[in-house]
Amino acid sequence: MFKAPGEITTDSDEEYSEISGSELDEEITWIEWFCHLKGHEFYVEVDEDYIQDDFNLTGLSAQVPCYEDALNMILDFDDQDDHRVPDDHQPIVETAAQMLYGLIHARFILTSRGMAAMLDKYNARVYSTCPLMQCDSLQQAVLPIGTSDLLRQSSAKVYCPHCREMYFPKSSRLESLDGAYFGTTFAHLFFLTYQHLVPPAMPTPFVPRIYGFKIHKSVRENLRRQCERVQIPQYFPGASSGYPKQQAATGEQPQEGAAASGRPAGSREEILVD
Repeated sequence: MFKAPGEITTDSDEEYSEISGSELDEEITWIEWFCHLKGHEFYVEVDEDYIQDDFNLTGLSAQVPCYEDALNMILDFDDQDDHRVPDDHQPIVETAAQMLYGLIHARFILTSRGMAAMLDKYNARVYSTCPLMQCDSLQQAVLPIGTSDLLRQSSAKVYCPHCREMYFPKSSRLESLDGAYFGTTFAHLFFLTYQHLVPPAMPTPFVPRIYGFKIHKSVRENLRRQCERVQIPQYFPGASSGYPKQQAATGEQPQEGAAASGRPAGSREEILVD
């Protein structure tokens, strides 16, 4: 029987989400044990023959410490005497095995077998539904997605095919997983493969209203201009809100009387205006 590695170690049977009873007494593989841990139901079980193909693991040895030991643990080769890991080195290898499996998982779900397994989880709404009001009312399922294919860059998010937006997942357990374990490509390739799952149209954008009337776009522009005029004295203490912007920006003071208007002093026009 395997023990939970590192941070997920516990003495409680609550760590197991689906394996219970007599199944716990049977010998299971590391992959089965790992994917049935509570909070790991978001993973699919990667086929061992996929992992044993070195081509599928190209480049992963440079990203994961203790690569060989971690790979042997995933494939259950660590029970053999020639692959046994010292006890003081065990926690490091267990953590590395989790990281390596996550990166392998991101590649496996791009295959036809991996997508078929993810399709079952998508239909069962394992990753919950879109939080957008228009989508939530339709119980629109979402898929996990990463914003980077590199480890420790960001946590997992969810992608909605209806509104075509990314959101923080409703499940804190899913959010605690690294986004690289699902990658940036999977969600989009999934909906290209299963195009019948893509809703035909995007939801109607929300329209703000006051007393039932739409707010005209000119209102926001007018409010913005008023705010700018009010804020001018804060940046230019010698200017008032009634000054032209050019005077406030240059710091020039307005001329008084006839000199300001450009008319000769004492003219008939000046007397009529004043």
